[in-house]
Amino acid sequence: MRLAAIDIGSNAARLLITEVSSTKEGRPQFNKLNLIRVPLRLGFDVFENHEISKAKRGMILQTMKAYGHLMKAYEVQFIKACATSAMRDAANSEDIIRKVKLETGIEIKILSGDEEANMIYENHIAENLDIEHSYLYIDVGGGSTELTFFSEGKLKYKESFNIGTIRLLKGQVNEKSWDEMKEHLKRNTKSSLPMIAIGSGGNINKVFSMSKKKEGKPLPLDLLKDYYKEFSSFSLEERMRIYKLREDRADVIVPALQIYINVMRWTDIEEIFVPKIGLADGLIQSLYEEIKKIV
Repeated sequence: MRLAAIDIGSNAARLLITEVSSTKEGRPQFNKLNLIRVPLRLGFDVFENHEISKAKRGMILQTMKAYGHLMKAYEVQFIKACATSAMRDAANSEDIIRKVKLETGIEIKILSGDEEANMIYENHIAENLDIEHSYLYIDVGGGSTELTFFSEGKLKYKESFNIGTIRLLKGQVNEKSWDEMKEHLKRNTKSSLPMIAIGSGGNINKVFSMSKKKEGKPLPLDLLKDYYKEFSSFSLEERMRIYKLREDRADVIVPALQIYINVMRWTDIEEIFVPKIGLADGLIQSLYEEIKKIV
């Protein structure tokens, strides 16, 4: 069975195509066939002008048409398409959703911050980890950050905050927002067990690959701080040239590191694991659970 998930974020839109098969024990096995990313950068419109511009509307439509063709080529049977922070805040998102449905047949659902945190929980990562630790899942996007806390193998707390990389670049995150996040974390992540962070998002994945760490090894907080200082000392153009980064990564990687560092500092976490999963993976898991009920 082939499934697809579309995640329309504030910085990029992703299409994940996955084949689901069964193991001998009857458990589902998820095999990624393709992951395509288009840097739509919707947040740059929305967080400043509260709507998506005509040019970006055209880009969304063309991207969804291209994704539609790819899904046909891969013979995808079921699809789940969702949008997050930028589309949540855009005054004209309903018009865009209508047009995409009319011209491509793809139905986009706008996730609330809570639903977004839920979809991340669908990855079930922490359930497979040892119960000698507590885990804080940190998902940093362009418009928001989702925090999910697991302890003793159970979900204890989840929250979405309007603190994202593009909002920070636009100077739209005030001290009060940071204080609110800090207060929430101090209040809701108390644990007698040692805590470990799990990071997702394109920026932490990029930092992990640049670090040359082996798969499954954590990144220390001190290394994130070093990268933050290093990247901050260069201009956008220098970052692109020195580290061979695309512009749509070179600008957001600094505010992303700022978010990860703050969250880890406030929770006294020294290490972060980067398992290369994100919202699209959660959408696939959620879609699979839905299909199981009807098939």
